[in-house]
Amino acid sequence: MAIDFSVEPEFQKQIDWVENLVTEDIEPLDQFMSVGTDKHGKALDADGWDAIRAYIKELQQRVRDQGLWGFHLGPDLGGPGLGQVKLCLLNEKLGRTSMGPTIFGCQAPDTGNMELIAHNGTEEQKEKYLQPLLRGEIRSAYSMTEPHAGGPEEFKCSAVRDGDEWVINGEKWYTSNGAAADFLIVMAITDPDKPMLEKASMFIVDSDLQGVEIVRNVHNLGTPLKENYDTSRGRGGHAYMRYNNVRVPASALLGDEGAGFVGSQTRLSGGRIHHAMRAVGVCTKALDMACERALSRRARGDRLADLQMVQADLADSYIQLKQFRLHVLYTAWMIDDIGSYTREIRKEIASIKISAAKVNHDIIYRAIHLHGALGMSNETALGSMWMSAPQMGIMDGSTEVHKANLAKLMLRDYEPSDDLFPTYHLPKLIAKAQDKFSKIVENYHAA
Repeated sequence: MAIDFSVEPEFQKQIDWVENLVTEDIEPLDQFMSVGTDKHGKALDADGWDAIRAYIKELQQRVRDQGLWGFHLGPDLGGPGLGQVKLCLLNEKLGRTSMGPTIFGCQAPDTGNMELIAHNGTEEQKEKYLQPLLRGEIRSAYSMTEPHAGGPEEFKCSAVRDGDEWVINGEKWYTSNGAAADFLIVMAITDPDKPMLEKASMFIVDSDLQGVEIVRNVHNLGTPLKENYDTSRGRGGHAYMRYNNVRVPASALLGDEGAGFVGSQTRLSGGRIHHAMRAVGVCTKALDMACERALSRRARGDRLADLQMVQADLADSYIQLKQFRLHVLYTAWMIDDIGSYTREIRKEIASIKISAAKVNHDIIYRAIHLHGALGMSNETALGSMWMSAPQMGIMDGSTEVHKANLAKLMLRDYEPSDDLFPTYHLPKLIAKAQDKFSKIVENYHAA
Protein backbone atom coordinates (compact mmCIF):
# COMPACT_ATOMS: atom_id res chain seq x y z
CA MET A 1 0.00 0.00 0.00
CA ALA A 2 1.44 3.37 -1.04
CA ILE A 3 1.93 5.97 1.66
CA ASP A 4 -0.71 8.59 0.87
CA PHE A 5 -2.21 11.18 3.22
CA SER A 6 -4.59 12.66 0.66
CA VAL A 7 -8.33 12.09 0.90
CA GLU A 8 -11.07 11.87 -1.69
CA PRO A 9 -12.73 15.17 -2.72
CA GLU A 10 -15.96 14.39 -0.87
CA PHE A 11 -14.16 13.96 2.44
CA GLN A 12 -12.11 17.10 1.82
CA LYS A 13 -15.46 18.90 1.68
CA GLN A 14 -16.19 17.44 5.13
CA ILE A 15 -12.87 18.77 6.44
CA ASP A 16 -13.61 22.19 4.94
CA TRP A 17 -17.09 22.13 6.54
CA VAL A 18 -15.53 21.36 9.94
CA GLU A 19 -12.99 24.16 9.53
CA ASN A 20 -15.78 26.61 8.73
CA LEU A 21 -17.86 25.48 11.72
CA VAL A 22 -14.80 25.85 13.98
CA THR A 23 -14.09 29.37 12.71
CA GLU A 24 -17.64 30.71 12.54
CA ASP A 25 -19.29 29.02 15.52
CA ILE A 26 -17.08 27.01 17.86
CA GLU A 27 -14.20 29.44 18.44
CA PRO A 28 -16.68 32.27 19.20
CA LEU A 29 -18.41 29.86 21.61
CA ASP A 30 -15.05 29.23 23.31
CA GLN A 31 -14.49 32.95 23.67
CA PHE A 32 -17.96 33.59 25.07
CA MET A 33 -17.72 30.70 27.53
CA SER A 34 -14.45 32.12 28.87
CA VAL A 35 -16.30 35.18 30.24
CA GLY A 36 -19.97 34.18 30.44
CA THR A 37 -21.21 37.76 30.22
CA ASP A 38 -23.02 39.85 27.62
CA LYS A 39 -21.43 42.86 25.92
CA HIS A 40 -22.50 45.06 28.85
CA GLY A 41 -20.59 42.85 31.30
CA LYS A 42 -23.76 41.38 32.76
CA ALA A 43 -23.53 37.74 33.80
CA LEU A 44 -25.99 35.35 32.18
CA ASP A 45 -28.92 34.23 34.30
CA ALA A 46 -30.40 30.72 34.24
CA ASP A 47 -32.49 31.50 31.16
CA GLY A 48 -29.42 32.82 29.40
CA TRP A 49 -27.48 29.63 30.06
CA ASP A 50 -30.49 27.62 28.87
CA ALA A 51 -30.18 29.51 25.59
CA ILE A 52 -26.47 28.69 25.36
CA ARG A 53 -27.15 25.00 26.03
CA ALA A 54 -29.84 25.01 23.35
CA TYR A 55 -27.37 26.58 20.93
CA ILE A 56 -24.82 23.86 21.72
CA LYS A 57 -27.46 21.21 21.03
CA GLU A 58 -28.22 22.93 17.72
CA LEU A 59 -24.55 22.76 16.73
CA GLN A 60 -24.43 19.11 17.77
CA GLN A 61 -27.45 18.40 15.57
CA ARG A 62 -25.75 20.08 12.61
CA VAL A 63 -22.79 17.76 13.18
CA ARG A 64 -25.13 14.76 13.29
CA ASP A 65 -26.79 15.88 10.07
CA GLN A 66 -23.34 16.03 8.48
CA GLY A 67 -22.67 12.43 9.56
CA LEU A 68 -19.74 13.40 11.79
CA TRP A 69 -21.15 12.84 15.28
CA GLY A 70 -18.79 10.53 17.17
CA PHE A 71 -16.52 10.39 14.13
CA HIS A 72 -13.95 8.37 16.10
CA LEU A 73 -16.33 5.41 16.26
CA GLY A 74 -16.67 2.45 13.93
CA PRO A 75 -19.92 1.60 12.12
CA ASP A 76 -20.75 -1.03 14.76
CA LEU A 77 -21.13 1.80 17.29
CA GLY A 78 -22.96 4.20 15.00
CA GLY A 79 -19.90 6.11 13.79
CA PRO A 80 -18.61 6.54 10.25
CA GLY A 81 -15.55 4.27 10.65
CA LEU A 82 -13.18 6.74 9.03
CA GLY A 83 -9.77 5.25 9.77
CA GLN A 84 -6.93 6.93 11.63
CA VAL A 85 -5.65 9.25 8.87
CA LYS A 86 -9.05 10.87 8.44
CA LEU A 87 -9.53 11.02 12.20
CA CYS A 88 -6.24 12.86 12.48
CA LEU A 89 -7.20 15.38 9.81
CA LEU A 90 -10.44 16.13 11.65
CA ASN A 91 -8.79 16.29 15.07
CA GLU A 92 -6.28 18.75 13.65
CA LYS A 93 -9.16 21.19 13.08
CA LEU A 94 -10.80 20.55 16.46
CA GLY A 95 -7.44 20.99 18.22
CA ARG A 96 -7.85 24.76 17.82
CA THR A 97 -10.86 24.78 20.15
CA SER A 98 -11.98 23.84 23.65
CA MET A 99 -15.63 23.11 22.89
CA GLY A 100 -15.02 21.41 19.52
CA PRO A 101 -14.80 17.83 20.83
CA THR A 102 -18.04 18.32 22.81
CA ILE A 103 -19.83 19.62 19.70
CA PHE A 104 -18.68 16.55 17.76
CA GLY A 105 -19.35 13.96 20.48
CA CYS A 106 -15.68 13.01 20.77
CA GLN A 107 -14.69 14.72 24.02
CA ALA A 108 -12.28 13.19 26.49
CA PRO A 109 -12.55 11.20 28.66
CA ASP A 110 -15.81 9.89 27.18
CA THR A 111 -14.26 8.76 23.90
CA GLY A 112 -11.79 6.42 25.55
CA ASN A 113 -14.43 5.10 27.91
CA MET A 114 -16.70 4.34 24.96
CA GLU A 115 -13.96 2.20 23.46
CA LEU A 116 -13.31 0.46 26.78
CA ILE A 117 -16.93 -0.54 27.23
CA ALA A 118 -17.33 -1.42 23.55
CA HIS A 119 -14.35 -3.79 23.69
CA ASN A 120 -14.71 -5.17 27.23
CA GLY A 121 -18.30 -4.60 28.34
CA THR A 122 -21.18 -7.03 28.68
CA GLU A 123 -24.38 -6.49 26.71
CA GLU A 124 -26.03 -5.13 29.86
CA GLN A 125 -23.15 -2.66 30.41
CA LYS A 126 -23.34 -1.52 26.80
CA GLU A 127 -27.07 -0.93 27.07
CA LYS A 128 -26.92 0.92 30.39
CA TYR A 129 -23.73 2.97 29.90
CA LEU A 130 -22.39 2.85 26.36
CA GLN A 131 -25.52 3.71 24.40
CA PRO A 132 -26.44 6.83 26.46
CA LEU A 133 -22.78 7.88 26.32
CA LEU A 134 -22.77 7.56 22.53
CA ARG A 135 -25.92 9.68 22.34
CA GLY A 136 -24.34 12.38 24.50
CA GLU A 137 -26.96 11.97 27.23
CA ILE A 138 -24.55 11.20 30.07
CA ARG A 139 -20.89 11.87 30.95
CA SER A 140 -18.17 9.61 32.31
CA ALA A 141 -14.72 9.67 33.92
CA TYR A 142 -11.71 7.36 34.08
CA SER A 143 -10.38 6.96 37.61
CA MET A 144 -6.92 5.43 37.39
CA THR A 145 -4.06 7.66 38.64
CA GLU A 146 -3.28 7.66 42.36
CA PRO A 147 -1.79 10.57 44.35
CA HIS A 148 1.22 8.67 45.69
CA ALA A 149 1.97 6.52 42.64
CA GLY A 150 4.46 7.35 39.90
CA GLY A 151 3.31 4.27 38.00
CA PRO A 152 0.61 1.56 38.12
CA GLU A 153 2.94 -0.83 39.92
CA GLU A 154 2.47 1.40 43.00
CA PHE A 155 -1.35 1.42 42.97
CA LYS A 156 -3.10 0.73 46.28
CA CYS A 157 -6.80 1.30 45.56
CA SER A 158 -8.30 -2.16 46.03
CA ALA A 159 -11.43 -4.11 45.22
CA VAL A 160 -12.23 -7.12 47.40
CA ARG A 161 -14.91 -9.68 46.54
CA ASP A 162 -17.65 -10.03 49.15
CA GLY A 163 -20.29 -12.48 48.01
CA ASP A 164 -22.11 -11.02 45.03
CA GLU A 165 -20.43 -7.65 45.43
CA TRP A 166 -17.04 -5.97 45.18
CA VAL A 167 -15.95 -3.50 47.85
CA ILE A 168 -13.70 -0.69 46.60
CA ASN A 169 -11.40 1.31 48.87
CA GLY A 170 -8.72 3.83 47.99
CA GLU A 171 -7.89 7.23 46.56
CA LYS A 172 -7.62 8.38 42.96
CA TRP A 173 -6.01 11.55 41.71
CA TYR A 174 -6.76 13.79 38.72
CA THR A 175 -9.90 11.98 37.61
CA SER A 176 -10.76 14.27 34.70
CA ASN A 177 -14.46 15.18 34.58
CA GLY A 178 -15.01 13.35 37.87
CA ALA A 179 -17.32 16.01 39.30
CA ALA A 180 -19.52 16.00 36.18
CA ALA A 181 -19.57 12.25 35.55
CA ASP A 182 -22.63 10.06 35.83
CA PHE A 183 -20.37 7.03 36.19
CA LEU A 184 -16.67 6.30 36.59
CA ILE A 185 -14.45 3.50 35.37
CA VAL A 186 -12.22 2.68 38.35
CA MET A 187 -8.96 0.73 38.17
CA ALA A 188 -8.45 -1.27 41.37
CA ILE A 189 -6.07 -3.97 42.59
CA THR A 190 -7.95 -7.27 42.89
CA ASP A 191 -5.01 -9.63 43.48
CA PRO A 192 -1.81 -7.93 44.73
CA ASP A 193 0.14 -11.21 44.61
CA LYS A 194 -0.30 -11.72 40.88
CA PRO A 195 2.22 -10.51 38.26
CA MET A 196 2.02 -6.84 37.32
CA LEU A 197 -0.26 -7.29 34.30
CA GLU A 198 -2.70 -9.55 36.17
CA LYS A 199 -3.23 -7.81 39.50
CA ALA A 200 -5.75 -5.07 38.58
CA SER A 201 -9.33 -4.99 37.30
CA MET A 202 -11.69 -2.27 36.05
CA PHE A 203 -15.13 -1.53 37.49
CA ILE A 204 -18.02 0.66 36.38
CA VAL A 205 -19.06 2.73 39.39
CA ASP A 206 -22.15 4.97 39.44
CA SER A 207 -21.12 8.34 40.81
CA ASP A 208 -24.09 8.56 43.20
CA LEU A 209 -23.21 5.38 45.09
CA GLN A 210 -22.62 5.68 48.81
CA GLY A 211 -18.94 6.14 49.59
CA VAL A 212 -17.97 7.87 46.33
CA GLU A 213 -16.41 11.12 47.56
CA ILE A 214 -14.89 14.09 45.76
CA VAL A 215 -12.22 15.37 48.13
CA ARG A 216 -11.34 18.33 45.88
CA ASN A 217 -11.96 19.27 42.28
CA VAL A 218 -8.46 20.07 41.06
CA HIS A 219 -7.90 22.57 38.23
CA ASN A 220 -4.99 23.44 35.98
CA LEU A 221 -2.17 25.90 36.61
CA GLY A 222 -3.28 29.50 36.93
CA THR A 223 -6.73 28.72 38.37
CA PRO A 224 -7.29 30.15 41.88
CA LEU A 225 -6.98 27.44 44.52
CA LYS A 226 -10.40 28.33 45.93
CA GLU A 227 -11.96 26.77 42.81
CA ASN A 228 -10.69 23.36 43.94
CA TYR A 229 -13.06 23.38 46.91
CA ASP A 230 -16.17 23.76 44.74
CA THR A 231 -17.11 20.11 44.21
CA SER A 232 -20.66 20.81 43.08
CA ARG A 233 -22.18 18.55 40.50
CA GLY A 234 -21.53 19.27 36.84
CA ARG A 235 -18.29 21.24 37.12
CA GLY A 236 -15.22 20.55 35.04
CA GLY A 237 -11.81 19.88 36.50
CA HIS A 238 -9.87 16.82 37.60
CA ALA A 239 -11.33 15.37 40.75
CA TYR A 240 -9.38 14.03 43.69
CA MET A 241 -11.58 11.00 44.47
CA ARG A 242 -11.89 8.83 47.55
CA TYR A 243 -13.70 5.48 47.49
CA ASN A 244 -14.89 4.57 50.97
CA ASN A 245 -16.20 1.00 51.11
CA VAL A 246 -18.03 1.52 47.83
CA ARG A 247 -20.09 -1.57 47.09
CA VAL A 248 -20.77 -2.49 43.48
CA PRO A 249 -22.43 -5.64 42.15
CA ALA A 250 -20.33 -8.40 40.59
CA SER A 251 -21.76 -7.31 37.24
CA ALA A 252 -19.86 -4.00 37.58
CA LEU A 253 -16.60 -5.75 36.62
CA LEU A 254 -15.53 -4.41 33.22
CA GLY A 255 -13.76 -7.13 31.28
CA ASP A 256 -12.07 -10.09 32.92
CA GLU A 257 -10.85 -10.09 36.47
CA GLY A 258 -7.14 -9.25 36.52
CA ALA A 259 -7.17 -7.84 32.97
CA GLY A 260 -7.42 -4.17 33.96
CA PHE A 261 -3.95 -3.02 32.93
CA VAL A 262 -4.05 -4.89 29.61
CA GLY A 263 -7.59 -3.72 28.90
CA SER A 264 -6.67 -0.10 29.56
CA GLN A 265 -4.40 -0.08 26.50
CA THR A 266 -7.52 -0.20 24.33
CA ARG A 267 -8.25 3.24 25.68
CA LEU A 268 -4.78 4.73 25.71
CA SER A 269 -3.16 3.78 22.40
CA GLY A 270 -5.75 5.34 20.12
CA GLY A 271 -6.14 8.35 22.39
CA ARG A 272 -2.45 9.20 22.19
CA ILE A 273 -2.49 9.66 18.43
CA HIS A 274 -5.61 11.83 18.61
CA HIS A 275 -4.03 13.98 21.34
CA ALA A 276 -0.98 14.37 19.11
CA MET A 277 -3.00 15.57 16.13
CA ARG A 278 -4.93 18.01 18.30
CA ALA A 279 -1.52 19.28 19.40
CA VAL A 280 -0.87 19.98 15.71
CA GLY A 281 -4.00 22.14 15.72
CA VAL A 282 -2.90 24.02 18.83
CA CYS A 283 0.59 24.66 17.44
CA THR A 284 -0.77 25.72 14.06
CA LYS A 285 -2.89 28.31 15.82
CA ALA A 286 0.09 29.53 17.85
CA LEU A 287 2.22 29.84 14.70
CA ASP A 288 -0.58 31.73 12.92
CA MET A 289 -0.69 34.18 15.83
CA ALA A 290 3.09 34.56 15.81
CA CYS A 291 3.18 35.32 12.08
CA GLU A 292 0.45 37.95 12.33
CA ARG A 293 2.16 39.56 15.31
CA ALA A 294 5.54 39.59 13.54
CA LEU A 295 3.99 41.47 10.63
CA SER A 296 2.07 43.89 12.88
CA ARG A 297 4.50 44.81 15.67
CA ARG A 298 7.47 47.13 15.29
CA ALA A 299 10.65 47.68 17.30
CA ARG A 300 13.15 50.48 16.69
CA GLY A 301 11.42 51.37 13.46
CA ASP A 302 11.46 47.87 11.94
CA ARG A 303 8.80 45.20 11.73
CA LEU A 304 9.57 42.19 13.89
CA ALA A 305 9.14 40.12 10.72
CA ASP A 306 12.24 41.80 9.28
CA LEU A 307 14.48 40.89 12.22
CA GLN A 308 16.69 37.89 11.56
CA MET A 309 16.24 36.26 14.98
CA VAL A 310 12.46 36.49 14.64
CA GLN A 311 12.71 34.97 11.18
CA ALA A 312 14.81 32.14 12.62
CA ASP A 313 12.20 31.45 15.33
CA LEU A 314 9.36 31.39 12.79
CA ALA A 315 11.33 29.08 10.51
CA ASP A 316 12.17 26.72 13.39
CA SER A 317 8.51 26.58 14.42
CA TYR A 318 7.36 25.86 10.88
CA ILE A 319 9.89 23.04 10.41
CA GLN A 320 9.09 21.46 13.79
CA LEU A 321 5.38 21.60 13.12
CA LYS A 322 5.60 20.08 9.64
CA GLN A 323 7.90 17.28 10.75
CA PHE A 324 5.67 16.44 13.71
CA ARG A 325 2.48 16.55 11.62
CA LEU A 326 3.93 14.18 9.03
CA HIS A 327 5.07 11.77 11.76
CA VAL A 328 1.59 11.71 13.27
CA LEU A 329 -0.01 11.13 9.85
CA TYR A 330 2.52 8.39 9.09
CA THR A 331 1.63 6.67 12.36
CA ALA A 332 -2.07 6.95 11.51
CA TRP A 333 -1.39 5.53 8.05
CA MET A 334 0.46 2.56 9.60
CA ILE A 335 -2.52 1.78 11.84
CA ASP A 336 -4.90 1.93 8.87
CA ASP A 337 -2.56 -0.23 6.77
CA ILE A 338 -1.81 -2.90 9.39
CA GLY A 339 -5.09 -2.83 11.29
CA SER A 340 -3.71 -3.57 14.77
CA TYR A 341 -1.36 -2.05 17.33
CA THR A 342 1.79 -3.99 16.47
CA ARG A 343 5.22 -3.44 18.01
CA GLU A 344 6.22 -1.23 15.08
CA ILE A 345 3.13 0.93 15.56
CA ARG A 346 3.67 1.15 19.32
CA LYS A 347 7.15 2.53 18.58
CA GLU A 348 5.67 5.30 16.46
CA ILE A 349 2.91 6.08 18.99
CA ALA A 350 5.52 6.40 21.75
CA SER A 351 7.59 8.65 19.48
CA ILE A 352 4.80 11.10 18.69
CA LYS A 353 3.70 11.13 22.33
CA ILE A 354 7.24 12.18 23.28
CA SER A 355 7.47 14.74 20.48
CA ALA A 356 4.09 16.33 21.24
CA ALA A 357 5.26 17.85 24.52
CA LYS A 358 8.46 19.22 22.98
CA VAL A 359 6.74 20.66 19.91
CA ASN A 360 4.03 22.30 22.03
CA HIS A 361 6.64 23.76 24.36
CA ASP A 362 8.87 25.18 21.65
CA ILE A 363 6.30 26.61 19.24
CA ILE A 364 4.02 28.12 21.87
CA TYR A 365 6.95 29.54 23.85
CA ARG A 366 8.29 31.26 20.74
CA ALA A 367 4.84 32.71 20.06
CA ILE A 368 4.52 34.00 23.63
CA HIS A 369 8.00 35.54 23.51
CA LEU A 370 7.24 37.23 20.20
CA HIS A 371 4.11 38.83 21.66
CA GLY A 372 6.00 40.38 24.55
CA ALA A 373 3.84 41.51 27.47
CA LEU A 374 0.67 40.70 25.52
CA GLY A 375 1.82 37.09 25.31
CA MET A 376 2.20 36.96 29.07
CA SER A 377 -1.27 38.40 29.63
CA ASN A 378 -4.61 36.65 29.75
CA GLU A 379 -5.87 38.63 26.75
CA THR A 380 -4.76 36.08 24.15
CA ALA A 381 -5.26 32.33 24.04
CA LEU A 382 -1.51 31.75 24.37
CA GLY A 383 -1.60 31.35 28.15
CA SER A 384 -4.10 28.49 28.08
CA MET A 385 -2.32 27.01 25.05
CA TRP A 386 0.95 27.08 27.00
CA MET A 387 -0.68 24.73 29.50
CA SER A 388 -0.83 22.05 26.83
CA ALA A 389 2.97 21.67 26.82
CA PRO A 390 3.48 20.26 30.35
CA GLN A 391 0.12 18.51 30.07
CA MET A 392 1.24 16.62 26.96
CA GLY A 393 4.37 15.54 28.85
CA ILE A 394 2.31 13.91 31.62
CA MET A 395 -1.08 12.75 30.30
CA ASP A 396 -1.42 9.12 29.17
CA GLY A 397 2.02 8.31 30.57
CA SER A 398 4.98 10.60 31.22
CA THR A 399 7.52 11.43 28.52
CA GLU A 400 10.23 9.57 30.45
CA VAL A 401 8.18 6.36 30.57
CA HIS A 402 7.51 6.55 26.85
CA LYS A 403 11.19 7.18 26.12
CA ALA A 404 12.13 4.08 28.11
CA ASN A 405 9.49 1.98 26.33
CA LEU A 406 10.53 3.33 22.94
CA ALA A 407 14.17 2.44 23.59
CA LYS A 408 13.20 -1.11 24.61
CA LEU A 409 11.10 -1.54 21.46
CA MET A 410 13.92 -0.17 19.29
CA LEU A 411 16.55 -2.44 20.82
CA ARG A 412 14.53 -5.55 19.98
CA ASP A 413 15.58 -5.02 16.37
CA TYR A 414 19.27 -5.35 17.19
CA GLU A 415 21.68 -8.04 18.41
CA PRO A 416 24.82 -7.55 20.53
CA SER A 417 28.22 -8.24 19.01
CA ASP A 418 29.83 -11.38 20.37
CA ASP A 419 33.31 -10.14 19.40
CA LEU A 420 35.73 -7.88 21.24
CA PHE A 421 34.84 -5.09 18.81
CA PRO A 422 31.48 -4.07 17.29
CA THR A 423 30.34 -5.35 13.90
CA TYR A 424 30.94 -1.91 12.38
CA HIS A 425 34.60 -1.72 13.55
CA LEU A 426 36.46 -0.52 10.48
CA PRO A 427 39.56 -2.78 10.73
CA LYS A 428 37.24 -5.82 10.84
CA LEU A 429 35.15 -4.58 7.89
CA ILE A 430 38.25 -3.73 5.85
CA ALA A 431 39.70 -7.21 6.47
CA LYS A 432 36.44 -8.79 5.22
CA ALA A 433 36.43 -6.52 2.20
CA GLN A 434 40.07 -7.39 1.42
CA ASP A 435 39.24 -11.13 1.55
CA LYS A 436 36.27 -10.62 -0.77
CA PHE A 437 38.07 -8.55 -3.36
CA SER A 438 41.20 -10.67 -3.27
CA LYS A 439 39.03 -13.55 -4.49
CA ILE A 440 37.44 -11.31 -7.11
CA VAL A 441 40.88 -10.32 -8.43
CA GLU A 442 42.09 -13.93 -8.28
CA ASN A 443 39.03 -15.21 -10.17
CA TYR A 444 39.43 -12.46 -12.75
CA HIS A 445 43.04 -13.45 -13.55
CA ALA A 446 42.20 -17.16 -13.50
CA ALA A 447 39.58 -16.60 -16.19
